[in-house]
Amino acid sequence: MEPTAFRPVSIPSLFKENTTAIIKVVIMAALVILLYYPVLRLLIADWINLPDFSHGFLVLPISLYLVWKRRERLKSPSLPCNWGLLLLAFGLILFLFGRLAAEYFTQRFSILLVISGIVLFLLGKGHLRTIAFPLIFLVFMIPPPSILLEKITFPMQLFVSHCAAESLGLLRIPVFLEGNIIHLPNTALNVTEACSGIRSLVSLLTIGTLFAYFKNKILWRRLLVVIASLPITVFVNVLRVSSTGFLAYYYGPGAAGTFFHELMGFILFLMAAALFYGLTLLLSKEKLEHTRA
Repeated sequence: MEPTAFRPVSIPSLFKENTTAIIKVVIMAALVILLYYPVLRLLIADWINLPDFSHGFLVLPISLYLVWKRRERLKSPSLPCNWGLLLLAFGLILFLFGRLAAEYFTQRFSILLVISGIVLFLLGKGHLRTIAFPLIFLVFMIPPPSILLEKITFPMQLFVSHCAAESLGLLRIPVFLEGNIIHLPNTALNVTEACSGIRSLVSLLTIGTLFAYFKNKILWRRLLVVIASLPITVFVNVLRVSSTGFLAYYYGPGAAGTFFHELMGFILFLMAAALFYGLTLLLSKEKLEHTRA
């Protein structure tokens, strides 16, 4: 029985194939940017003008960095998949509907489907799977739909107001709650939309997703860290409102002015990041102890 002849892979040929695929991707990317230029321009304007979503400037570089980390896997030969054309068409249809309805979120979200369709068509399932998380992570650069924010904001305002009032009551501070207004003997605190936590929820969700991805490999642990974004956001905003009420009661309304309020927001944001980190460490420790057992 004769041994099977070994056919060496031509490195120049392999490089040529990859180069051709890269050129196609670059051309398609240029066409996508040209098509989506008005959408991207308005998106960047939102990052500049809306402080709640200024983290969008960081999302794209982080996503590109995650793709760069996978560059070795992306050098492997690719098998194009025609299903990508279907995904591409769906993304373009979604973009068209968004344009007709003047709905920004739909237009912005469609670009992720278009990019995924291009990658699937030109580079195949394996490469799309390789960059799946960086693509999904790009969702965080898109401000959520206004109708969704409106549905979430007011219930969060009421809940944070109630928890803060209860916390002040435990500190023996006379308090009367009226909707989202906390009445103290010497002043009244209006728990605004910003204090509800909706401003920091998307940012903390972004941070939590990064922690979950890098620190945990098991899906349910990653999901747990991401889901924890909501209670952590509520917790730190209850602390923010409670501390403002504490200072206003004991040291006068001036002591809880804008400077302190903004400073507490920054400190509690760092505290929230620390809570995410602690949760990921706890889950990693649990995994290590389970492995040893």
